[in-house]
Amino acid sequence: MDRGTGARREGDTRGRRSGPTDDPGLNQLLVRAADGDEQAFAGVYDALADPVMGLVCRVVRDKAQAEEVTQDVMVEVWRTADRFHPARGAARNWVLTLAHRRAVDRVRSVSAGRARELRAALREQERSFDTVAEEVEVREEQRVVFRCLAQLSRELRLPLVLAYYEGLTYAEVAEALSTPAGTIKSRMRQGLQRLHDCLEAGS
Repeated sequence: MDRGTGARREGDTRGRRSGPTDDPGLNQLLVRAADGDEQAFAGVYDALADPVMGLVCRVVRDKAQAEEVTQDVMVEVWRTADRFHPARGAARNWVLTLAHRRAVDRVRSVSAGRARELRAALREQERSFDTVAEEVEVREEQRVVFRCLAQLSRELRLPLVLAYYEGLTYAEVAEALSTPAGTIKSRMRQGLQRLHDCLEAGS
């Protein structure tokens, strides 16, 4: 290339004001970054980190998350710089497109996470309600059983209490009450039948 041609091109470049989305110098930096040029990437970072942060912050509406997403975007730019082609668009647009995509993904991820937390909280609330309901039901059943037991005569009630609440065997109940095992069995059968009738009447 002769000096005259270079001068004309330089003059053309000075005469045409490049917009913020059309920066040949930034395009070149990103192309060099794709070849592993860390200094070139540093230039890309300095030029676009703030615009990326501004865009991401408008989408996610949380500064701390916006900072995280911005760092993720710039890392992605470094890793995937070889996918940038100047002929298809400006470096700034390419990077901001990545940023917007990442920001939208973060919003969706956060929304999905909150939805999962809400569903989990609702399930826990349902489980808590079921547990309380079961406890109330058990207590009510116990109250009815105790009331029916109280209506039995002492000789029918004691064997049942010792067997079902103290866990004694027939022989142990008979020994505790100094009563023959056969008599205890008979009293328990009779007591259980009366208890059953009482519970049925109360249901």
